[in-house]
Amino acid sequence: MQAYQRALEQHRPAKTGAPARGSIADVVARYIPITLDVNNIPDGLQICRWADVTLETRRGILRKYAREHGHKPIASVTTDELTRLLASMPPGAAENLLKAIRGLMNWGVEKGEIKTDPSVGVKLKRRKSGGFHTWTEQEIAQFEFHHPVGSKARLAFALALYTGQRRGDVIRMGRQHIRDGILHLKQRKTGAELAIPVHADLREILEATPSEHLTFIVNAWGKPFTPGAFSNWFREQCDAAGLPKVCSAHGLRKAACRRFAEAGCSAHEIMAISGHVTLAEVQRYTVAADRARLAKRAMAKATVIKARPKVSKKDGV
Repeated sequence: MQAYQRALEQHRPAKTGAPARGSIADVVARYIPITLDVNNIPDGLQICRWADVTLETRRGILRKYAREHGHKPIASVTTDELTRLLASMPPGAAENLLKAIRGLMNWGVEKGEIKTDPSVGVKLKRRKSGGFHTWTEQEIAQFEFHHPVGSKARLAFALALYTGQRRGDVIRMGRQHIRDGILHLKQRKTGAELAIPVHADLREILEATPSEHLTFIVNAWGKPFTPGAFSNWFREQCDAAGLPKVCSAHGLRKAACRRFAEAGCSAHEIMAISGHVTLAEVQRYTVAADRARLAKRAMAKATVIKARPKVSKKDGV
């Protein structure tokens, strides 16, 4: 029994205490509650206030970074080290991590934890991707064919497509937001207050779909979705319809903007519904739609050109 007790003592895990002062884990632990928690901001503290969804994302990214690299002193982090770390990650994940680390390092400089910000010299490779895939009309029709009017999947799909909103706003929509045929919404990410006329097709779907909750879309337990859970659930609905993996809820927002542009809406008109902050984000749709219309007009003009006269071999051809 004595030998057994000695063996237990030798293999007993050491008690874990607070992270070493000045380590990455320590700085992250002090940074998150002050800077990334909107419910715990000391009076007078000047910080950058992000939207709730961004705060949640940044917290998760930094906690993961602290778990993997928390034992290192934050003052030992170099530009080369960050460059190698980010180069090993997918472009989107690398971009999000760099943004989170830059906020952390900037705060560390202000608090005297580090002298200079090592993330300043880090450059990421420019992504060639155009972002989220914009649903095509064929993909839209395929989803609608598989999920009939009256289903929860079709309702979620219609809310995204006919309002042009992000997933974080779609999951918060309820009947209380509709007054006199207008959907009144304050965007979660930007704070923009929108008044969107309810499309006739969306009105039909809303009337055909039972809803006994404050939000139109709820999970299996009758509770509102979180953004991440909604994305996972909507992915399952797309899989059930046989759609490719590139089809996402955010892609419906882009499809809505495309449709508005193809209908002849100006960039400002689209922004009044989508809530985009800058013109550059929606001008891509209007430019593409204008180009398509001009191409059709040019081809229509070309069809009126008389056919070339037939030339025989004796004419030297």
